Formats: sequence, C-alpha cells, structure tokens
Amino acid sequence: MLALLALLGLLAGHYVRTLAGAFGADPADTRAEARAAFTSVVRTVPVPAWPPLYELVTAAVIVLVAWRAGLPYVYAALAGTALAAIDWRTSRLPDVITLPSYPIVALTLVPTGELPRALLGGLALAALYGLLWLVRPTDLGLGDVKLAGLIGLACAALSWQAWTVAALGGQLLGALYAVLLLVTGRGTRQTQFPFGPFMLLGALTALCLGR
Repeated sequence: MLALLALLGLLAGHYVRTLAGAFGADPADTRAEARAAFTSVVRTVPVPAWPPLYELVTAAVIVLVAWRAGLPYVYAALAGTALAAIDWRTSRLPDVITLPSYPIVALTLVPTGELPRALLGGLALAALYGLLWLVRPTDLGLGDVKLAGLIGLACAALSWQAWTVAALGGQLLGALYAVLLLVTGRGTRQTQFPFGPFMLLGALTALCLGR
C-alpha cells in the first residue's frame, strides 16, 4: 500500500508543481487566476520533471502521513503540500484551495469516528490564530488564520496531543527561521516571510508523531 501511495505521490507532485507555478504574488483578478490554474492542472500530463523536487516531497509527505496517521489524512497531506509550495513562492494561501478543503477534509475524517473533536479543534485553532492576527496583523495574514482552521481540523481528529504539537510547532519553527535569518544576516526584525509552510511543517510533525 505504501509503495502504491509513493507512486501516486510522485504523480501528484507534478500537479502540485503545476498548481504552485500558476499562482502569482499579486494577481489582478484572483478568480481568473484560479480558473487558469486549475485549467493548467487538468491539461497537465503527470510526467515528473527534473529535478523532481516537488514530486519527491509530495510522495514523502503522503507516505509519512499515511504510515503514521492513516489513510483518512492523505488528502490533508496533499492539500497541505500544495499550499506550502504556493505560499513559499508567492506569500499567498489562495482561498480557492483552502476553503474547499474544509468540507473535503471533514468528509475524509468521518471514518476516524472523531469528526466532532476535529470540528472543535479546527474552530479552536482558527480562533487562536484569529486572535494573533488581531494582535499583530502585519506579521500574520488572514490566509494563515484560514489555514489554521484546516490544520486544527486534521490534527484534532488524531488527538488533542497532535493538535497541541501542531499549534505550538508552527510558531516554534517560524521563530527559529526568523532567528536564522537574523544570525546569517539575511534578514532583520522587520523581514517578512511566508508563515504557512512552517504551520504546515508543524502539522506534518504532529501527524507523524501519531496519537
């Protein structure tokens, strides 16, 4: 099963590559951009490109999450990989991917029997990040708040321990990256960077640690 998921992950990684490249930092028309992005994905032939970074990362994430957390979390892993790639390139988390992922993730989590806890976890983490956004709107975007709800949904379904690791892990990883920028002279205290990938890396850690 894991070998099959690895193969599917390699193929899916090419679509992630296409999707990530179709979004820009500041589009004039987000709806037109979204239509063009998904049209390009539909027309894409899933042949791995070189170097196959997107393909290998997507496959690794899917296999790790399926192995450690279970098959119900595979879609969340795939959506998270795509969002991390887009945010890292553009400093954006497109609603056209984040918002539809809510019902999809909720449906995939039904077999876990923990949907009520998942919904509560999603609401709680979104509320927490919403509060952080109100306190420091220049450091955090609304896209991060919406992503937080999705992360809370997936991780709380696994356990409250996983939810806590995801909630704290994203903040810790983001802080460590900020310190690294300062130490290496590549940034200052005012340097802005996409926070979504660190939130998602924290979520991946939580899911891989299991229950």
